[in-house]
Amino acid sequence: MIRIIMVRHFATYGNVQKRYVGKTDEPIIENQETENMISDLKKISAIKQVKAVYCSPMLRCLQTAEFLFPEKEAKKISDLRECDFGAFEYKNYEELKNEPSYQKWMDSKGKLPFPGGESREQFQKRCREAFDQVQRQALEENLDTIALVIHGGTIMSILDAYADPHMDYYAWQTENGNGYIMEYLEYGRLGNICMLR
Repeated sequence: MIRIIMVRHFATYGNVQKRYVGKTDEPIIENQETENMISDLKKISAIKQVKAVYCSPMLRCLQTAEFLFPEKEAKKISDLRECDFGAFEYKNYEELKNEPSYQKWMDSKGKLPFPGGESREQFQKRCREAFDQVQRQALEENLDTIALVIHGGTIMSILDAYADPHMDYYAWQTENGNGYIMEYLEYGRLGNICMLR
């Protein structure tokens, strides 16, 4: 059995300002709140038992992995990065609310592609394939506990595809510095899922 921990990176300024942060490679905010989260997460027994760390190559994920697992070298998996938000990148609702393309995207419940960026289907396919790569490596190396330090959208995509029982894509939203712990049941199924903290 493999235990899998998925952690959403700590907050960036763009996250705090409710921006669509995809390709923008900004650092995390290092403050007391971040230090408190690090301390809380490090107390979780499963975190202490992690044998391998897989990570998005974005700075915010690499920094989070370094704080949580300083003794482990994070294995960068390019396709675990966040969605390409295209024309909406690093903008927030206030900046976009009068844009016709944004209203159309909102009306589609997020199913239309981001203008100049990825569609949800493309993004989810990329995340599934990256997660499949991680699963294969963990099985080949006979690892019992692994961590993925990734993005909110990446977590949502993986769990929408593999969680048993299934829940909607948006049901898997999680705050920065939080995530889920689960068990690999068999290929294509993740069960016994609970919030990390």
